[in-house]
Amino acid sequence: MKKLPARFHRYALPVGTTFFMTFLVTGVATWRVLGWDLAMFEMWASSWMIAWAIAAPTMYFVMPVVRRALGRLIEEP
Repeated sequence: MKKLPARFHRYALPVGTTFFMTFLVTGVATWRVLGWDLAMFEMWASSWMIAWAIAAPTMYFVMPVVRRALGRLIEEP
């Protein structure tokens, strides 16, 4: 299978990170509120889509700010 060029890494990283993080966090939060039930999965899917739609674009703006802030706090090797 052919891989994407390296220039896509800066776009794929925020999308992939937010995809999995929102999946896990909304899953745990929904499970804690509703318990393990069939309705939980419907609510989880809905909550996850909304959370990911907000988190992915937000990550594009926040990631450079966090990178700069950490660059001031952490010494480069």
